[in-house]
Amino acid sequence: MSDFAGFEKKIGYTFREKGLLEQAFTHRSYLNENRALGREHNERLEFLGDAVLELVVTEFLYAKFPDRPEGDLTAYRAALVNTISLAASATVLQMNDHLFLSRGESRDTGRARQIILANAFEALIGAVYLDAGYEAAKKFIADQLFHKTEEVVSKRLWQDAKSRFQEIAQEQLGVTPKYELVDQSGPDHDKRFVVAAHIGKEKIASGEGRSKQEAEQDAAQKALTAKGW
Repeated sequence: MSDFAGFEKKIGYTFREKGLLEQAFTHRSYLNENRALGREHNERLEFLGDAVLELVVTEFLYAKFPDRPEGDLTAYRAALVNTISLAASATVLQMNDHLFLSRGESRDTGRARQIILANAFEALIGAVYLDAGYEAAKKFIADQLFHKTEEVVSKRLWQDAKSRFQEIAQEQLGVTPKYELVDQSGPDHDKRFVVAAHIGKEKIASGEGRSKQEAEQDAAQKALTAKGW
């Protein structure tokens, strides 16, 4: 059984309704294998938490950047609340240790696990909101996410990886990166693409994805890391 008392201490909030906390960590797949529990999965809480998260972050950015246009604020918000950011925050809180998953889902890693963690993080926000209201949810979100804002802006994390890689490469080297399709495999319904990112004749990194665009974004992200950008 999960040590929810330890988790509550970690997030600085104690639930009055413990069932909400348990529900926030319950993936749909777990109930498929444990129907007798009569518990609800976390997707409704995730739906609610997503809306609360968007409002809280929007309110924060609106106040923090009074001179930035709507387009910039939208981009900053997207970077703060995307799957990678939320999964990273969930990982810091060790939410992975408390998830209720099916045996199959528990073996998933990488992107699939990131999505599960991000969804559970949003469900947790929804649970806090139902348990104690808007201000408690706002405090939780502020504690977990607001400190990322400076890095998002200074490192241009609000841009997609390809745009960021191109902009920095042009600024620092005067060169526009190019992408080369290296490999594609799998049936039509489950294609895998491998793309290499080049600066001039130098291959910087390779990326994979289910489309060429996704593979290019992955290659660009890995190239940024490789170049220390």
